[in-house]
Amino acid sequence: MTTLQNRPNTALLVLDLQNGVVEGAYERDSVVANVATLVERARGEGVPVVWFQHSNEHLVKGGDAWQIVPELVPGDAEPVLGKLYSDAFEGTSLESVLAGLGVGRLVVVGAQTDECVRSTLHGAIVRGYDATLVSDAHTTEDQTEWGGPPPAVVIAHTNLYWTYHTAPGRKGGTAETKNVSFDAS
Repeated sequence: MTTLQNRPNTALLVLDLQNGVVEGAYERDSVVANVATLVERARGEGVPVVWFQHSNEHLVKGGDAWQIVPELVPGDAEPVLGKLYSDAFEGTSLESVLAGLGVGRLVVVGAQTDECVRSTLHGAIVRGYDATLVSDAHTTEDQTEWGGPPPAVVIAHTNLYWTYHTAPGRKGGTAETKNVSFDAS
């Protein structure tokens, strides 16, 4: 249903599952395990996997906090893109990577739910992609100290509104890990 012409393929985007990002994240281990399951399924089905590593003053490029968690290892041929902004499309080569792969549909996993995951989902829709959020494969840290809702509420709310998200010729949606389909149908 994507509005992008001649882009029938799907890609799995893995956002910021870095040591310093998910160190204290809600249900970290189960989210990382679900992502590992999806990465293996994608590889087995020939679906491209695109990885991201966010950099900022707390995630210094090359430092331990910046590294992808040890349970997840990008394949040699899989793009690993650096980013400086919440939306993975901003200031990166993501669009050209996806165009080269004929991708018009994204399956999105990773962290932080309330920042990079949401921004990338919205960025995908406005750029013409369909974007499915894997409801049990994204996480965030506890921001209640600064007035945010508890992580479980942030995740539940994001899943709720993304389930019904649409735009002309594009659709959002959610699926649990066990129900993710990489087919465009």
